[in-house]
Amino acid sequence: MNYKGVIIEESLENKDILDKISILATKKEIVTEKHKTPWIRQWTLHTVEIDLDSAEEIAREISKSLDSIHDWYADFKNDKSHYVVFRNKVFKIDLAKPKYRDAIGYGVKHGIPWYQLDFSPEIEEWKR
Repeated sequence: MNYKGVIIEESLENKDILDKISILATKKEIVTEKHKTPWIRQWTLHTVEIDLDSAEEIAREISKSLDSIHDWYADFKNDKSHYVVFRNKVFKIDLAKPKYRDAIGYGVKHGIPWYQLDFSPEIEEWKR
């Protein structure tokens, strides 16, 4: 089964990766204070589909393509695994026994607001 997820175009320093994946839908959001990205005016959210066979390679390419100045992440999953991708760091979570703590901790440590790390039910632990 292929992977699906969302990539924010403005998070990419190198947008060439978008030519290598299927974009299923695109929506734009005007940036508000809650987004914590005052250096841009909007988020362009691409819902994407990534082939099962190229997921590992695409995850590494996204990791290298993310903004080197500001902290972002992208994620995509299928029914078996979930990729959470930061600049120069990729987490592959096995959904048979999901453990997101390291990925969440990495994101928080690198300045991403916990409420934006909403890819896991374990995020509730960080709210306390």
